[in-house]
Amino acid sequence: MKKSKKKAVAITAGVLALAAVGAVAFMKSKLDKILEMTALDTIKYTTKDRVDAVVTVGLIQGSQMTVKVYGQNGEELVTDTNHIYEVGSLTKTMTAALVNRACSEGLIDLNDTVDKYLKLTPSNSYPTIEKLLTHTSGFKGYYFEKPMISNHLNGRNDFYGVSKDMLLNRLNKLNTGNGEYGFKYSNFGYATLGLVLESVYGKDYTTLLNDFISGDLGLGHTGISKTKGDLDNYWDWADGDAYIPAGAVTSDIEDMMRYAQLLMNDDEHFGRCREKHKMINASSGMYKSMHINMDSIGMGWMIDEKNGYCWHNGGTGDYNCYLAFDAENQLAVVVLSNLPPAYRIPATVTGAKYMQEISQHGG
Repeated sequence: MKKSKKKAVAITAGVLALAAVGAVAFMKSKLDKILEMTALDTIKYTTKDRVDAVVTVGLIQGSQMTVKVYGQNGEELVTDTNHIYEVGSLTKTMTAALVNRACSEGLIDLNDTVDKYLKLTPSNSYPTIEKLLTHTSGFKGYYFEKPMISNHLNGRNDFYGVSKDMLLNRLNKLNTGNGEYGFKYSNFGYATLGLVLESVYGKDYTTLLNDFISGDLGLGHTGISKTKGDLDNYWDWADGDAYIPAGAVTSDIEDMMRYAQLLMNDDEHFGRCREKHKMINASSGMYKSMHINMDSIGMGWMIDEKNGYCWHNGGTGDYNCYLAFDAENQLAVVVLSNLPPAYRIPATVTGAKYMQEISQHGG
């Protein structure tokens, strides 16, 4: 059974896919019940009567690694298939890793303002690379561009067809300065980082990231979306879309588990990414009650200082996911879902519950 085609909403491409309006309203009304649920309970509840549901969960506890796939009503599926999921904004953590590599190679300095790398209006002031990485640049989540009208009307990815020229034109109209701003999650900021990476490496972002993922990280089933796979309703992307660096990667559980291991094991590409760069204190009371904390932020990664781990999530029109890792105790959780982020209980809530459960049992 194929899912009905849904209109993409730009907010679902951002961090906290659970912040989509429908999910917030649903969770507020069911909060007491959700707090009592186990992680598996949330999967059973979310997949109830969804014959198309395919939710894959990977857990790392020290040297132990387990993967389970759940279908309708949380029934465990026996399958050898590594399903291809959109991972949405987990793409940003890979963009941040590319920036980290460029810093190590002396191509980028986090304290430089973005106009050092892009040809922008000289009379304006711009944020630093670090502020783009930490979502403290003053930029909005995204800015309206003409293609978004037809995309919305046709149920397509809102960012489809928003070109790099459009992004540059928009940047040239902005004058946020290099002042201090609070945390505001920005797809636009990460699209801008994509332009910076293209400038310093002299290659298009898709080539850069695909080469980095396969060559440096050794992930063979991960890359910029080809808009196809074994599941349905992948987002469309055009070659050279400006927002690709913010959310266009697809992957499977095998690669995401390997990614989690790299993040925990002091890999050269991620050391500075998981370090604290800014205090943000961005969690609401409801999220804190569900152990979803954004106390500080690294290069892309949200840091839950209370519980001692880093995390990020992602959401597109019909997919949502979550990855968290505790490097000190060698614990990690990956949740990949082919259900929309605003549908019942999102992967972020399920994943945070898994992190609590495995933390209590130790590595």
